[in-house]
Amino acid sequence: MSNAIAEGGRVGKGAEAVEAPPHTPEPRAARSRLRELAGSSGMRNVGLVVALVILCVAGVATAGDRFASVDNALTILRLAAVIGVVSVGMTFVITGGGIDLSVGAIVALTSVWATTLATQGYARELGWVAMVFTAVAVGAGCGLVNGLLVAYGRMGAFITTLATLAAARGLAEIMSDRRTQIVNVPGFTDFFDGTVVGVPVIVLVSAVVALIGWVVFTRTTFGRRTLAVGGNPESARLAGINVRRHTVWLYVLCGVCCAIAAIMLIARTTTGSATHGSLYELDAIAAVVIGGTLLTGGRGTIGGTVLGVLIFTTLSNIFTLNNLSISAQSVAKGAVIVAAVLIQQRFANRVRT
Repeated sequence: MSNAIAEGGRVGKGAEAVEAPPHTPEPRAARSRLRELAGSSGMRNVGLVVALVILCVAGVATAGDRFASVDNALTILRLAAVIGVVSVGMTFVITGGGIDLSVGAIVALTSVWATTLATQGYARELGWVAMVFTAVAVGAGCGLVNGLLVAYGRMGAFITTLATLAAARGLAEIMSDRRTQIVNVPGFTDFFDGTVVGVPVIVLVSAVVALIGWVVFTRTTFGRRTLAVGGNPESARLAGINVRRHTVWLYVLCGVCCAIAAIMLIARTTTGSATHGSLYELDAIAAVVIGGTLLTGGRGTIGGTVLGVLIFTTLSNIFTLNNLSISAQSVAKGAVIVAAVLIQQRFANRVRT
């Protein structure tokens, strides 16, 4: 009899019977699932949360109640608020395949322009909103210049923003005559340097910016286009996306984030200065990379960036409480960045194989 009979997991042909091999999932499917899980932003963020918890434990162990106090927690959040807003803008730019080395200089120029005697004079007559409007206009203008040169001038983002870094910082020094400008506008510092239910306003502003950035990044067409442009600009163009125009908008968005950060910095220090925003570009890029955004573009996460900012700020706070030098902090930051990138690459290679 040539018919095959399957019964009770046995396959028979005539008088012969052979055990059917047990069903096992395909290795490729398993690896694909592992790759998908490892590449998800949720899993990356879990690792960052664990790292932040470990840092907090180390802070309590080395600094005790000085670290674990509510005042110190608010101090960390205040320090993280300004660079956190800049990092949100940087996340969009890097995910879109670019980079912005001028964010610190834009913060400085914006803080100086928004605190000139003329601007403060208008603010006394029209209200402190005039200072906010001036800051946003300057930040957006700087971002527009960067975007136009990169997208339509066909200049490399690295060179373009490096030039803007030098020009913006120099213009800030010229406008301020290398002097610190004191803010004397009623209501401005009272509002931005105040608290709501014990939480500093600048921390709340930073949280709102991060939330809006997350919504735009994950729930809108703009966010999906940013991922497409950063992943493969040519494919994005063939799909109907105006890549050049979108690139311009990314840099304008980053400039606006710098302006918001400058407003927060002015409120925190009650000054405008050409020295504001020093090395912000490095801190922002470090936070973005630690958060899981690819420097080559095409993948990013706002939540990861926020956690990256908190990790670096907490690390700096622990070093300060233990009286370690700024130089030691810089070395530690560099080591954290290198370790994070190597771990990501090593894990990605294992998943591929």
